[in-house]
Amino acid sequence: MKWKFLIVVLILNMSCSNSKKIAKENLTPLEFDIQGHRGCRGLLPENTIIGMYKAIDLGVNTLEMDVVVTKDNQLVLSHEPWFSHEISTKPNGSEIQESEEKQFSIYKMNYDEVKKFDVGKKLHPRFPQQQKINCFKPLLGDLLDSVENYLIQNNKPSVKFNIETKCSPSGDAIYHPKPDVIVELLMKLIHEKKIEERVIIQSFDFRTLKYLHVNYPSIKTAMLIEDFDNRSLANQLADLGFVPTIYSPHFSLVNKELITNCHAKNIKIIPWTVNDKKKIIQLKKMGVDGIITDYPNLFSN
Repeated sequence: MKWKFLIVVLILNMSCSNSKKIAKENLTPLEFDIQGHRGCRGLLPENTIIGMYKAIDLGVNTLEMDVVVTKDNQLVLSHEPWFSHEISTKPNGSEIQESEEKQFSIYKMNYDEVKKFDVGKKLHPRFPQQQKINCFKPLLGDLLDSVENYLIQNNKPSVKFNIETKCSPSGDAIYHPKPDVIVELLMKLIHEKKIEERVIIQSFDFRTLKYLHVNYPSIKTAMLIEDFDNRSLANQLADLGFVPTIYSPHFSLVNKELITNCHAKNIKIIPWTVNDKKKIIQLKKMGVDGIITDYPNLFSN
């Protein structure tokens, strides 16, 4: 009987070993982070709930979005702290012109006023495939709740949230509060929704990231870079004062050396905004850790 027992143990060990191997193989593709830029901007209106649903259906790991603050301290999804002429229609049905868009500062409006503007029915000049749907800028809290419900109802895997703070020193007290106020509003909501482990806070404004690092060091951070501005990666990190979770440069700045340098510092590199399939394949082969794109469908075609 002893030998039969040993055989059973051996079989069980082999089964467990194979299960671990299969699990590891199945997890490997998920390590590459596909991020839907402003949801799914190439196909549906940006920073909208319906756009986030579409990105989820297309298999993104992370929903990328932007937040601004209203007069009544509400966090709203919006790339600009005003109503952009490219996507916005006034409550009276007329289109906002480029010359006047900054007059429609979201920071000067209560949210009840903000939601009266449409940001989905105007033809986007740079995204001809974008479907036109009447929609408004949602509250971040409503977006988070809607996404969670959508995931549950459709038996979808969990997603992460990459939230960008839209601020700059020149805009303080004009288009937005200072970064510490924005971060505190964000963190209050993040704690309330219990999504700390699934959130990344990104910004071009290093003040946001520095405040987070000091006050909320467990929150993942992403350093957004538009150009090198004559600064090396080492100098940028020195300016930041700590090592972020993610380095997110414009895709045109990425080369093998930059990827190697980031990985040597245990920093993930996830470039933005890559809307060409050949470039996506090239960057993946080079070793980036993820891609931010307006067209998540490029990964499934």
